[in-house]
Amino acid sequence: MRLKRLDRGFALEASGVDLARPLSDGVFGEVEEAFFAGQVLVFRGQKLTAREFLGFARRFGPPEPHVVDQFHHPEYADILILSNVVRDGKPAGLADAGTYFHTDYSYLEMPARATLLYSIEVPRAGGDTLFANQYAAYDDLPDAMKKTLEGLIGLHHYGNRDDLEERSRTAASLLSGEQKRKLGWVRHPLARRHPVTGRTALYAVSGSSFGIEGMPEGEARALLDELRRHATLQKYRYRLRYGVGDVVIWDNASLLHSATLTDPDDARTLWRVTIKETRRQS
Repeated sequence: MRLKRLDRGFALEASGVDLARPLSDGVFGEVEEAFFAGQVLVFRGQKLTAREFLGFARRFGPPEPHVVDQFHHPEYADILILSNVVRDGKPAGLADAGTYFHTDYSYLEMPARATLLYSIEVPRAGGDTLFANQYAAYDDLPDAMKKTLEGLIGLHHYGNRDDLEERSRTAASLLSGEQKRKLGWVRHPLARRHPVTGRTALYAVSGSSFGIEGMPEGEARALLDELRRHATLQKYRYRLRYGVGDVVIWDNASLLHSATLTDPDDARTLWRVTIKETRRQS
């Protein structure tokens, strides 16, 4: 396996690996090491069946099916179909998933470790993913702010605190009443120690964080908004462009990410698997 750096701060591209073939423990160990080192790891031009893609994803840990279950893969519920394609008047997948900076599954008590996307149809324009490095965002905070964040617990719920209009294209994906009842409030540190690397990163300060435990609502919102503005500055960002067959893996514990909107008539389809943590980390 060969690695190429895609951005000065983070993100790696791997070559010399066919993900359709079973990887030895040694080769997968190299992949996993590159994943945690790069935070974003990309394999270009793969040719995978749904079973092969899911088999590779499971090497990183146990998958967690998405709450939007109407767009699960028909054979493999652990795969979520992301697509703006409409067939016979019905959407083929989730069309506008996460078009705002967020962290996958930060609204669950056991959050996500890795998210994997496999690109099947690429639009003529748009459809990129923006990533923001939350290690760097935390490291650059003034010491006084780091001190302020010690022990602060964010209160999370499914949704996007910056857009609560359910029908908006930049709101969180619309849930049914039954799906909403499956979700409640959860707690995560604002400055979270990575469960594998041990480094501290800002955690989900954009997206699902709606409050801070023990802090008045207005004060909490002001601090969260200040942290979001800092955490998503251009200097912390990398923009990933997809080709057909690309597989990307990203580290939810150290990144924010955002999909970019596309023309609804410009076909885009991906498969997604999200891997949950196996233990909580403060």
